[in-house]
Amino acid sequence: MEFIDKILASDNTGFMALLGLAVVVIWFLPAMLALAFNRKHFKLILLACIPAGFSLIAWGGVMVWATTGKAVDKYANRANT
Repeated sequence: MEFIDKILASDNTGFMALLGLAVVVIWFLPAMLALAFNRKHFKLILLACIPAGFSLIAWGGVMVWATTGKAVDKYANRANT
């Protein structure tokens, strides 16, 4: 705890900016992955990332939703034929 207090109390703005950027990137990682895997639901996933970041379970669910978009469509099309 002393190490964290020392970092937060210092005037190291570069580190704090980098830390803030890392948090935002991880928070919205499902939305970024949705651009590649589930573009159809990108807007909904982006909105779901906002509250889901407060819960690891919800964030994991949004991550699964973001990455399984094309796979679900592929298997659904295969089942229909």
